[in-house]
Amino acid sequence: MHIPARLRTLLVAAAATLGLLACSKSPETCELNPAVAKVKAPVRLERLEKPFFQIRTTADADQFLREHGLFARQFLQSSQYPAGVLRTTLVRLATNAGLQKLGAQADTTFTAAGLEQQLHPLFQHLRYYFPEFEVPPVKTFVSGLSQDLFVNDSLLVVSTDYFVGPQAVYQPNVPAYILRRYTREHLLPTVALAISSKYNQKQLTNQTMLSEMVQFGKALYFAEKLLPCTADSLLMGYTDKEMAGVYFNEGKIWAHFIEKNLLYNTASFTIQKYIGERPNIPEIDKTCPGRVGAWVGWQIVRKYMAEHPDVTLKQLMAEKDGQSILNGSRYRPKVNRGKG
Repeated sequence: MHIPARLRTLLVAAAATLGLLACSKSPETCELNPAVAKVKAPVRLERLEKPFFQIRTTADADQFLREHGLFARQFLQSSQYPAGVLRTTLVRLATNAGLQKLGAQADTTFTAAGLEQQLHPLFQHLRYYFPEFEVPPVKTFVSGLSQDLFVNDSLLVVSTDYFVGPQAVYQPNVPAYILRRYTREHLLPTVALAISSKYNQKQLTNQTMLSEMVQFGKALYFAEKLLPCTADSLLMGYTDKEMAGVYFNEGKIWAHFIEKNLLYNTASFTIQKYIGERPNIPEIDKTCPGRVGAWVGWQIVRKYMAEHPDVTLKQLMAEKDGQSILNGSRYRPKVNRGKG
C-alpha cells in the first residue's frame, strides 16, 4: 500500500480519477432514473425530539411513552425495564442541559423537509427493486448517543445526534476511524446498509473468508443501487486517500488473499482481521484500511453483476453461495508492478 516517490504521480492520478467519480455521482449532477421516479414511496416522518425535550416529570414521560407506543416498544424496548425506570431515565435525559444543546445542533443539521427529501429517493429505489417493500414510518430522536439507528419492517428510527459531525458538542465514544463515519453525509449509507440485512441471504454453516467477503460485498452493492448518486468513499466509510489507495493496489490486495490461502479460512479471528473494524490491516500493509475484505467482496459482486446483466438485485441478494459469485465474476484484478 505504500507508494514510493517515483509512483506518487500515478497515485495522484488515481486520486484524481476517484475524485471525478465522486463528482459524477454527486446529488447535484445525478439524475433519477425515470422508471424509479415513477415509484410511489411516501415518507411518513415524525420528529420526536420536541415532545421528548418537553418532558419534565415522570408523568410527562409516561404520556410520551403512551403517545408513541410503537417507538417505545421497539426502539426504547420499554418492556425490558422495571416499572418507573424508563420514565425516570427519560426525565433525566430530557432535562440534561448538554443533551439539550446537542439536540439543538441535531435539529439544525437535520430538518424534517431535508430528511424526507433525502429518504424519498432511497425508498423509491428500494421499492423499484423490491416492489413488495412497505415504507415504514420514520422517527427521528436524540438518543443521548446510545443507539445510532433502528430499522425493521414496521419502524425506522434515526438518532440524529449521532450524525451531527465534528462540530457536535458531544460525539459518539468510538475510535476516530469509526467516528469519521458519523456525519450527515454518512447517514443515508448507514440506513441503506442496515436495510440490506433484510434481503441479504447467507449460508449459516461453513462460513469462510470468501463467504463473509461476498456477504459484505452484497450489502455494499445493495447500498450502491439504492444510492446511485453517492460516492464510493461514503458507502465504504473510507477517506478519499484510502479509497484511492485500495483502487490503486487492488491487484496486490487480492494477491495477498490468494498467496496466504485466506479465501477458505474458517477461523473467525482471522476473518475478522480483514473484515472487522480495525484502523488498518498491517498483515497487508500498515496503510491498508480496515474492512478491506468487505471492499474486495464489493468488487467481486460488482464484477459478477457486470458479467451477468440479467441477474436482478433481488436474485443477487438471495444467492448464498459466495463461491458461485466468485466463479461467475471472473474477478482477476491486475497487479500494479510498481513496488509497494
